[in-house]
Amino acid sequence: MKKKIKLLVLDVDGTLTDGKIYIGPEGEAVKAFDVKDGYALAVLLPKMGIEPLVITGRKSEIVGKRCLELGICRVFQGVADKKKVLDDILLELGVGYENVACMGDDIPDLELMKEAAVCGCPGDAVDAVKKECQFISGKKGGCGAVREFVEWIRERER
Repeated sequence: MKKKIKLLVLDVDGTLTDGKIYIGPEGEAVKAFDVKDGYALAVLLPKMGIEPLVITGRKSEIVGKRCLELGICRVFQGVADKKKVLDDILLELGVGYENVACMGDDIPDLELMKEAAVCGCPGDAVDAVKKECQFISGKKGGCGAVREFVEWIRERER
């Protein structure tokens, strides 16, 4: 029996971005996001009845602005214990891990991935993450991997 996904939990650096952080001479940071990923989050997921949310270890105004553009309401930055944050959200929403899809690329994402119903990662994720995933994108983080995962979930949920 298929379990209905209601939440897609995403990491940022290495998943929604290529993991590179460019720092200018004045200390400003710059990150690049893929528009195809953005379309999946802003248009495809709402049509599927799935809410995207971001839980990331770093803090960045850039991430806040991008999430606002995409209509992502639940954005948690500077999080050391991602599972604790998600546990609180699940309790608030009255859903369980069987309703969660998760996409990440590195060790801090593993605890969530071990609990989620389905997990995906970019093709350049670390090996330990790949071992936990049912979906491994053919694309690198920040290059459409999230879009591929969303489309995979859409097919799986039909």
